[in-house]
This record gives sequence, C-alpha cells and structure tokens, in this order.
Amino acid sequence: MGLMEARWENIVPFVTMALMEACTIALTILAKTALTGGMSPFVFIVYTNALGSLLLLPYSFYFHRDERDDEPFLTKPSLVRIFLLGFTGVFLYQNLAFLGLSYSSPIVVCAMGLQSPAFSFLLSIALGERGLRWECKRTRGRVIGTLICFTGAFVEIIYLGPFIRPSPSSSPNSNFLTTISHYLTFFKNSDNWALGSLLLACATLSISVWNIIQLDTVQKYPQVMKVVSAYSIAGTLQCAIFSAFMEPDLSAWKLEHNMDLYLIIATGIFGSIIRTSVQVKCSKMKGPYYVPLFKPFGILWASIFGTSFFVNSLHYGSVLGAAIAGTGYLLIMWSQVQRDVQKDMVEEKDNHQLDSADQITPLLLGNGDVDQV
Repeated sequence: MGLMEARWENIVPFVTMALMEACTIALTILAKTALTGGMSPFVFIVYTNALGSLLLLPYSFYFHRDERDDEPFLTKPSLVRIFLLGFTGVFLYQNLAFLGLSYSSPIVVCAMGLQSPAFSFLLSIALGERGLRWECKRTRGRVIGTLICFTGAFVEIIYLGPFIRPSPSSSPNSNFLTTISHYLTFFKNSDNWALGSLLLACATLSISVWNIIQLDTVQKYPQVMKVVSAYSIAGTLQCAIFSAFMEPDLSAWKLEHNMDLYLIIATGIFGSIIRTSVQVKCSKMKGPYYVPLFKPFGILWASIFGTSFFVNSLHYGSVLGAAIAGTGYLLIMWSQVQRDVQKDMVEEKDNHQLDSADQITPLLLGNGDVDQV
C-alpha cells in the first residue's frame, strides 16, 4: 500500500503539470485566434485580469485559511513591492506578450519563455548577486546554457524554414483540417515576425525581473496566494489605465456572447485559480524546481497541436529554435539545482560539526568553499 501511494505521489503531480502546460498552449492558440480575428489585445488583457483578480481575492483567504498571519501585509514597503510586481509581472509582461503573440505563433511564445533563466542569470550578475567562477562546473553550465538559450532565440527570429505540414491538395482528412483552420489560428503570415519575437523576449526579461522581486517578497510574506491576489489587482489597475489610452474606441470594449467571451472567462479562471493553485501545491510537494522543469513541455504540446490540427502553420525553424532554447533552459536549471544541493550539503556539514561534542573550535567556511553561481 505504501509503495502504491508513493507511486501516485510521483505520477499525479507529473501528469497534472504536463496537463497544465497542455492547457496553457491550448489557451494560447485560442488567444492567437481571437487576436487574429480582430480582438484588441489591450481589451483582452484587462478583462481576463479583472476576472482573475475578482476570483483571487476571496480564494486567497480561503487558500490560507488554516495559516497564521504573523507578518503585517499592507505596509508601505509591501505596497511598493506589490506595485512593482503588478508592473513587471502583469502590466509589462502581458502587454508585451500578447502583442508579440499577435505577430508570431504559440511555438515562439514557448521558445522566448524559455529565455527566463538566462535573463535571470545575467540580471544576478549585473546586480552583483553572483560572481563568475569559471573553474566551477556549475558556473560553466549556466554560462553555456545561457548561450544555448540565446542561440535558440536567434534561430527563432531569423529562420522560419518550410512548413512541417504543408497544405495537402487532397487527403482523407483535408476537409477536417480545413474546418479546424477556419475556426482556429495557430500561425498567420506576418511581416512583423521578428518584431513579435523581440516583444516576447522583452516580456520574458520583464518576468525575470518580476521573479527576483517575487522571491524576495515571498520570503517576507510566505502566504503566496495573498501576494498573487494583491499584485494581480495592482497590475489590473495599471493595465486598465494604459488600455483606456491605447483603445479609446468604446465599441472595442463591448463583449458579445461568442467565443471571445468564453475565452476571457476560461483564461481568467485558469490563469488565476487553477494553474496558480496547482503550481503552489506541486512546489510544496516536490520542491521549488519541480514546476519550472515542465516549461519545455510547452514545445512538445505546441508541436503536437500544430502538426495534428493545422496546416501551413508550424515551421521547422520554429521547432528547431524552441528545441535549442529548451536544451539551454534545462542545462541552466540543472546547474542551479546542483548549486543548491552543494549549498545544502555544506550547511548540513557545518551544522553537524558545530553541534559535535568533540568539536573544540567551530569550522569556518570561507566564500570560496561554496559555489556562488
């Protein structure tokens, strides 16, 4: 019985996270369809975040109902952090990401999203949080992984290549594929493909800055869902003010009873409640690196959807660039995991020797004894 429970504890989080990535790609395809059909990305962002914020506010208190709130949350420093989290993680990220999506495709969203650890690594060096120790294997891994990530992004921008599945002149399922393409959009020829890729890269840079602020914030305020709810409200207000200037036509804000309305509802519920809750639960069960390791699954799902249900949509160059970026992403994550394992081993050794009855003088560890990158 214990063995079976242990297997389920591994299988359930794995399958759940894989399905979360599949749902994310599916919603991205639907968002691409809505944007191609004429829906304003600014309107879409405001409505989805407004719905998500309304749902998150009561849900965050329910989620942490059994936890004691020792640290006062609504203080001046925390409000500054909430504003910055909303600005980088909602306002900047989503506006850049959806504009980029409107010019590109879901596979490019995956490839550029995989640049996040590379940007985080460069930011940590720029901020003086880490130094470069080339003699350390983990440092070399992160540097090489960063270069591989950027190579994948470069390939994504400059090389499309032929379609993986060109439109057939006649085949048994050609009518089915034509029907799918009539209702959904994976890719649409655009002269602004490179611009879309660059906007998505800037969105990833923004989310990397958000991640630095968020990690420090959660250490001070560990009730994660309340933090998410607070910065979601702040980001929604920022988006609403910005979008009012960018989309002054009131008719663009009028929602009809069609697929766009259902997409906004689905995106708001999934992004604010379902995905966030699953990620928090899996992180608590499996550790902080479990959830990020599933991000490359987006490439797999985008490729499956792009080749199974669409023609003249998925390019060889796009998949190649995303695969290269995914390789660099996993190498950086491996290096990060190895670094933290090394830190834990050193701390455990230090604590063990400090607690030893036979220890006369405490063991002093210099900075050189722990890998800093």
